[in-house]
Amino acid sequence: MARVVKVFRTLRNHWKKSTLAACVLSYGGYWLYGKHCDSVVRREACQLAREFGRQQIAPQERLKKATVILNPAAHNGKANNLFEKNAAPILHLAGVEITVVKTDYEGQAKKLMELMEQTDMLIVAGGDGTLQEVITGLLRRPDQEAFSRTPIGFIPLGSHNSLSPSLHFLRDDKVKDITAATLSILNGETVPVDVLQIKGEKEQPVFAVIGLRWGAFRDVAAKISKYWYLGPLKTNAAHWFHTLREWPLVQDVSVSVLAPRLRPPDLSPQKPPRPNLLSRIIRRLKNYWNPPAEEPPKTEEPEKWEEQHLSTPELYIQTHNKNPVERRVNDSLMICAEPENVSVGDFIAVGNKKAKDPTAFTENSIKLEAGACQLKLPEGSAGFYNIDNEEYEAMPVEVRLLPRKLLFFISAERREQLLSQHQ
Repeated sequence: MARVVKVFRTLRNHWKKSTLAACVLSYGGYWLYGKHCDSVVRREACQLAREFGRQQIAPQERLKKATVILNPAAHNGKANNLFEKNAAPILHLAGVEITVVKTDYEGQAKKLMELMEQTDMLIVAGGDGTLQEVITGLLRRPDQEAFSRTPIGFIPLGSHNSLSPSLHFLRDDKVKDITAATLSILNGETVPVDVLQIKGEKEQPVFAVIGLRWGAFRDVAAKISKYWYLGPLKTNAAHWFHTLREWPLVQDVSVSVLAPRLRPPDLSPQKPPRPNLLSRIIRRLKNYWNPPAEEPPKTEEPEKWEEQHLSTPELYIQTHNKNPVERRVNDSLMICAEPENVSVGDFIAVGNKKAKDPTAFTENSIKLEAGACQLKLPEGSAGFYNIDNEEYEAMPVEVRLLPRKLLFFISAERREQLLSQHQ
């Protein structure tokens, strides 16, 4: 008992050192517990991957080949370590023959995709910028029609992974997100994803899976990190300072739209059985003696563009890839514009929501559905677009929808959740 009293007396007499020691020990224990939880997640994922690797294949079959486009600079240079610790062991244990191609500079992924040979699957390990470069390089290829049928896996290693919530569950834990995304690649379940083709007057087209953003909220979002010293107030401060410099924030823009097209029915993944030999002979004899009449060539109708003039602080042209399994009547892109009557308080309040989710719009915003659109900015206006969170110089562009252009791996649990939300 005397020893316990002596310990408490020592802690009381040296309370500053005791408090500091308690904080250090608490943080150290929390850090060690987090590392232990990460190890448990990796072990469970590797056990599931080992079951895939133990499956027998036929003698004429071969191991699946995967090409990984890895951006080591993603997530402040931590992407390479994250991939090697959390994703690569799962792929190796599953028996996938992987070829890792690391990018050295911005824009290299586009060039690599233009030269890459055919593979069984393509895996993008990075963030929005890496994914956008890979898709752009892929769809610029001369054989893009055949190459676009290659399934794509997205491992979220970047600071921004906008498409990841549409494909996997997000748990605010980097290790769980990476392992879940890698396991969904092994399961092999895919979903078709829409793509936007964005073309200027002279440059080659750029492709995006999320959308194109332009306006005051985009400009502020690019500057929020500069006010890091204000802590939790940095978002409010960035929007408020912007109103002091740039008010009024409303700009005029001309948008010409094409009507959306009806969505064709989904094709059955199973091929119909081939007719027997007698049926095929009878059909050929009928076509020989009574050939079908040739249909006249269809003449393409001229495109009917409808021009609209909008005054808005923010314009977002986006796909419906937030829920890629949703059954829709039309193949269309969405044009969203914030209302022009915005006050300083509204600008700050809405800006806080958009800092977390750029696709969030107010209830009285203008929303249009179109198959394609032409965007013309006011003369003399300077600024930038965000195309899948990558910055591009603002200019007149034409945006066309390429419906269900690419196939992405999706987890079965996430698919079921998105289907239930739609119902």
